[in-house]
Amino acid sequence: MPSYFIKTLLTTVICIFSFTASVAQNNKKPKNIILLVGDGMGLSEISSSLYFNDKPSNFLRFKTVGLSMTSSSKELITDSAAGATAFASGIKTYNGAIGVGIDMKPAETIVEHISKTDVATGLVVTSSVVHATPASFYAHQESRRMYEEIAVDLVHSKIEFFAGGGLQFFRDRTDGQDLIQQLKDRNYEVHTDALPQKISEKKQAILLAPDGMPKMSENRGNFLTNATMLAIGQLSKNKEGFFLLVEGSQIDWGGHDNDAEFLINEMIDFDKTIGAVLDFAKNNGETLVIVTADHETGGFSLSADGINYNKIVASFSTTGHTATMVPVFAQGPSEELFDGVYQNTKIHTIMKQLFDQK
Repeated sequence: MPSYFIKTLLTTVICIFSFTASVAQNNKKPKNIILLVGDGMGLSEISSSLYFNDKPSNFLRFKTVGLSMTSSSKELITDSAAGATAFASGIKTYNGAIGVGIDMKPAETIVEHISKTDVATGLVVTSSVVHATPASFYAHQESRRMYEEIAVDLVHSKIEFFAGGGLQFFRDRTDGQDLIQQLKDRNYEVHTDALPQKISEKKQAILLAPDGMPKMSENRGNFLTNATMLAIGQLSKNKEGFFLLVEGSQIDWGGHDNDAEFLINEMIDFDKTIGAVLDFAKNNGETLVIVTADHETGGFSLSADGINYNKIVASFSTTGHTATMVPVFAQGPSEELFDGVYQNTKIHTIMKQLFDQK
């Protein structure tokens, strides 16, 4: 057989093998999904992690990027409750709603759905664990301000690992209930003093502040990264896989305060946590990492200092939220599904389908 025929045949075989391998990779479904939400995080907030960070931003590690439209059911500008309910339950609802539709009836959350198939679930936040974003993944309440009722929902939820603030809603309650004891009765190991170095096989409840955790400027340290990795270590033991919500909650607070230093410090902390999660996912090979925001806060911008185009000045246009689209970053099995421009509810739809198709 002439040599050029052999070369052509080999080239064809190699191309077919490469295409098949590529299709197999694209068709691979994740065993685990980690959803990281930068509350209030828009493109300018993300850009600040490039310009004000001593280390390269971990956002540069993503190849798949989409855009999410964030409006709620009745308002062009969403709040965190409606935004998180879109992620958790796949519906558009009114601002302030926690896991309920516009009719105020409960909407099944992804945590409730996947728990039926024994997928482990957890959440780590720098706010209170009963704040709007985390609450939307396990609670069903008409208002995000119903903190004590939301805390009861958490005690009775399927969440197996949670870490953040909010201790006052569990033991210093107006109704006199001792939810700390109720957690222990439900096989939770409860920590209220510090993030533990080692944990038992029990479910974990970590409540380290009366309400929100301290700011980074108030020496919160590596809580977000360390608690996230502790959660991953615990949830990874489950053979059916896991879902973990991680929220950089206080990026939003810096935006509301129009405090650029506050915002940027929280953004860099969130960026660091993304890096640790991506490192885990790279070594694990079965984990899809999604990073997005519920909305942008503050109309944050990075502009030149007058005519000096080598100096950046941070500024704000509002103390509230904005209607701007927010980015969606994805890395891992099936990451290509997050390309494009879509409603925020699609993030829920994709995650649910991926868990259902495992």
